[in-house]
Amino acid sequence: MCTDHDHGVSQTEMARLVSRRGFLATAAASAAALSATGVLAPTASANDKKPIGVGRPGHRSIPVDHISIQLFTVRQALSADPAGTIATLADIGYQRVETAGFAGLTAAQFKEILDDNGIWASSNHIGIPQPFDAVAWGRSLDDALTLESKYIVVPFFGINFATGEVVRDSAVWRAFAQDLNRAGAQARSVGLELGYHNHNWEFFRQFDDPSVTAYDVLTEETDPREVHLEIDIFWAWRGAHDTVDLIRENRGRVRQFHVKDINQAGSFTDPGVGLVDFARIFAHSREGGVDEYIVERDDAGAPPRTPADALVTAEVGFDYLTSVRF
Repeated sequence: MCTDHDHGVSQTEMARLVSRRGFLATAAASAAALSATGVLAPTASANDKKPIGVGRPGHRSIPVDHISIQLFTVRQALSADPAGTIATLADIGYQRVETAGFAGLTAAQFKEILDDNGIWASSNHIGIPQPFDAVAWGRSLDDALTLESKYIVVPFFGINFATGEVVRDSAVWRAFAQDLNRAGAQARSVGLELGYHNHNWEFFRQFDDPSVTAYDVLTEETDPREVHLEIDIFWAWRGAHDTVDLIRENRGRVRQFHVKDINQAGSFTDPGVGLVDFARIFAHSREGGVDEYIVERDDAGAPPRTPADALVTAEVGFDYLTSVRF
């Protein structure tokens, strides 16, 4: 995750950037300018090859209505112009989104914008209260129900972002796993499915018990009926774990992918541009039980990248997922 920053973009300029008529021209100009400086990766590899998996022999593809985007990717543009940004995502072709807050609006107000553009907030990133509070959690579930969502996903646990300190006590992770079970049962009782989204630190082995990782604890201690997995492919890679192995270890439990690519420096790049062989991973989708393929780039819209760059990422990601074969 990244922290929002003020880019000094005026409301008028942002409206131009995310307008239905001006988006593609603006995005193309931004991409060209930033590619020249190396800030933004191009939509093909450095050797002008096709993105991995595009054009590969295979009869399976991702249905368009199962492609989504985590709105954290376009957080700057969304904050400046919620309606214009959602309209741009609809123009790109998105029919689903995963929320990360509501851009200062109520859930009902946000849903109205989505409805106006034919987009469904199928999933939401919302943390569970710590210590667990069923009443407070119920309010989060109410927001997801207002959006008529299917999934509610815990975005992270176990790190202090201010200090970078990671929880390494397995007992803390075991207690959190029980909270996930409670939160998941409460979600299921109102028709929602709870998931957990990984980063890399869940795979650290510097535990009081070095034989297990936090991810081991979470997957072993949570009830698959109550808690599914949203695998962030980038962060699994950074945690030295192959997503295919994670699928095999958790068959039928992987309901969502965060489709996030990694470059040679180990940082973020647009989906299909970097090192991840997504087609190889997607070939195991049925084994995992995957329903959603969610575009995300954590640094999109954060300096030195701009809100316009984040919208480029949204388009590149959508185009890649509609063209990849596996």
